[in-house]
Amino acid sequence: MALSCRGVCRGASVILLYGQRPVGVKASLCTPRLTSTQSSLWFVRQYSPSEARHGIGRSVSSRLKWANEKYERFLQRRFPRFFVLYDTFMKGFRLLFQDAKEIRRIQTRVLTENIGYENLPYRELEKLRQFRRDLLKAIPLAIISIPPFANYLVFILMYLYPRQLLIRHFWTPQKLVEFQGIYHGQRAQHHCAIVKGLERTAPSVQDSRMKSRLVELCSKVRNGAHPVVSDVHAVRTLFSGPPLGVRRMYADQMRHLCPLLFLTPRLPAFWVSRRLNKHALELMQLDRAIVRLGLHQLNDAELREACFVRGLNPELLSPGQCREWLTQWLQFSTHLKESETSLYLHSMVLLTVNFPKHPRH
Repeated sequence: MALSCRGVCRGASVILLYGQRPVGVKASLCTPRLTSTQSSLWFVRQYSPSEARHGIGRSVSSRLKWANEKYERFLQRRFPRFFVLYDTFMKGFRLLFQDAKEIRRIQTRVLTENIGYENLPYRELEKLRQFRRDLLKAIPLAIISIPPFANYLVFILMYLYPRQLLIRHFWTPQKLVEFQGIYHGQRAQHHCAIVKGLERTAPSVQDSRMKSRLVELCSKVRNGAHPVVSDVHAVRTLFSGPPLGVRRMYADQMRHLCPLLFLTPRLPAFWVSRRLNKHALELMQLDRAIVRLGLHQLNDAELREACFVRGLNPELLSPGQCREWLTQWLQFSTHLKESETSLYLHSMVLLTVNFPKHPRH
């Protein structure tokens, strides 16, 4: 039988299309016979529109990455000081987005597993606390940058006032230490006023024994001695009601306590007392979370941050001194009741101003 031209063409077209000779086609025979639809499915998988889009996306992404790396090398070579600022900003945005994803994951877990925030691990609780504060600080800057071309002004302001306008994600490690020293200096200006406020309140204490203990405690602090935990616990009943309860103390005393937590004192007295109570309870929850985790699980950076948040300046302290002080603090705070938040706040002065007697140089 003669081989028709049509049969040869059809066989050749199938071979070219699928890249292989189908079963049932011989070099000298006629019409091909496909054994299954696998070859056509393979063709569809290899050349589907979705994979083509992914391929284009990867190509564009790789080119953008190459261009960005080239731009960064140019800045680093020609404008090294500006490159440090640029690199800090880029890393800050990446860290901020990572934190936002982590916060979303934590909140989703709290809702799905129906667990209270107070039962979360320490690191998750601390991340929630810090992210909330960072967000409140970043909102005004975001509002200012809404008008057209206002972002250029915002960039200049952020460069000139990084401590006031930026959050810690956009600070270099050196700036973080520097700014923490400035913040601690600001709250240290109120230490003397807080101790004097306790002394002025002492005459209004009815119990003579408690009055003498309070005066002795204030005198010890003013003379440069570091009180032990039992000295503070001895006057704890004075701080759960009048005259030193968080809702009973004088307004001036409350306003002096606000800088300890970096809160504004320029609010009505009832609002100030409510905010002080809320933030003190938050820190007490964090203290209990540290106990559940174990103090030995914290690294040096976490130790320093925990000490700084609770009123101590860790800049001149060694990791061992930070661990020693935080151990004493947890022994004090974990025995407090929720009604004793005022004592917690005052102890951020009483247990920090004279520690240690001989700091590390």
